[in-house]
Amino acid sequence: MTHNRHRSKQSISTLNRRELLRLALGAGIGISSGVLGMGSAFAQRTVERLPIESKTIPSTGERVPLIGIGTARRFTVDIDDDAAMDPLREVVRQLPILGGNMIDTAPSYGNAEEVIGLLMQEFNNREEIFLATKVRQQDTADALQEIEDSFRLLQTDVIDLLQVHNLVNVENMLPILREMKQEGRIRYYGITTSFPGQYEDFERVLATEELDFIQVDYAIDNREAEERILPLARDRDVAVQTNLPFGRGRVFEAFGDQPIPEWAAEYDIDSWAQFALKYIVSHPAVTCAIPGTATLRYLEDNLGASRGRMPDEATRQRMADLIASA
Repeated sequence: MTHNRHRSKQSISTLNRRELLRLALGAGIGISSGVLGMGSAFAQRTVERLPIESKTIPSTGERVPLIGIGTARRFTVDIDDDAAMDPLREVVRQLPILGGNMIDTAPSYGNAEEVIGLLMQEFNNREEIFLATKVRQQDTADALQEIEDSFRLLQTDVIDLLQVHNLVNVENMLPILREMKQEGRIRYYGITTSFPGQYEDFERVLATEELDFIQVDYAIDNREAEERILPLARDRDVAVQTNLPFGRGRVFEAFGDQPIPEWAAEYDIDSWAQFALKYIVSHPAVTCAIPGTATLRYLEDNLGASRGRMPDEATRQRMADLIASA
C-alpha cells in the first residue's frame, strides 16, 4: 500500500551528517568524505547510539517506533529466487537491529506473508517484530479461513495486529476480532482504508466501534485524512498507521535530484524520503508510517525519519507549502 519512488542522491544512510560527525569525533574516528559516503556497515556501528523515537498505542500504552515497513508488491517474490530474496532477507534481519519492529502485510499482497514467515523463522526474530496483517473476504467463512492461513504462512501463534482490510465485511468481522483478542490469538485489531471514497463509512465505524488501530492513506501531498479522520482517531484514543506515506510520488518526482532545503537540516532531515515521512509522523494523531521497504539502504534511510528533532506545526505548514508549490 505504498508508492514507488526515487531517492534523493543526498541520502546515503540513515545518519544525519552532523550527528555522524559528532559521534565519530566522540569515538576518536577520523571523518572524510569517503567515510560519509559509506553504506550500511558503518551505519550499523553508529546508528544504535541514536535514539529511535516512538509513540504509544493508546489502548495499552505500549510504544512502537515511528517508522515500520510495508510489504505490498515488494515482498511478492519467488522464495526460491535468491537474488530476489536476499535484499528482503537483509531488511527483515536488520529491522530490529536498527531499532524498528513493525512489519505490515496482508493476504492480498501476493505471497508476502509466506516470505515474511520464512525470513522471521530463518533469523529467529519473531519476538522482536510487531507483526501486522489483514483480512479481506466478503464471506465470513472465507475470512476465517484467510486468517488461519495467515497464522500458518507467518509461522506464528499470535498476530500483533489484525485489521479489517478496506472495511470488507466489517460488521461481521469486528466481533470476531474482538473474540480473538480476548482469546490471546491477536493483540490488537482495527480497520484500514486507502480510498477517500470510503472515508464516510470509515469515520462511522471509527466513531461507533471500539478499536485499537486504524490504517489510512496519508502523505504530504495527500492530506485529506487530516480534516476528519486523524482528529477523530485522536479523540477516540485509537492508534494510527499511515499507508501510502509517499503519496502519489509528487515529492520524489518534483525534488528527487534537488538538495534538501537548508532549513530542513534543523530537523535532522537528510533525504526527501525523511522529509516526507517526518511530515507524517510529526502529526500528533499518527502513531507510525509504513513505507514500502525492500532494501537495506531504504530501511536505513526511512528509519532516519524516526530520529532527531520533529517539525513543529509552523514547519509542517512550510513543508506542505513547498510540496504544493512544486
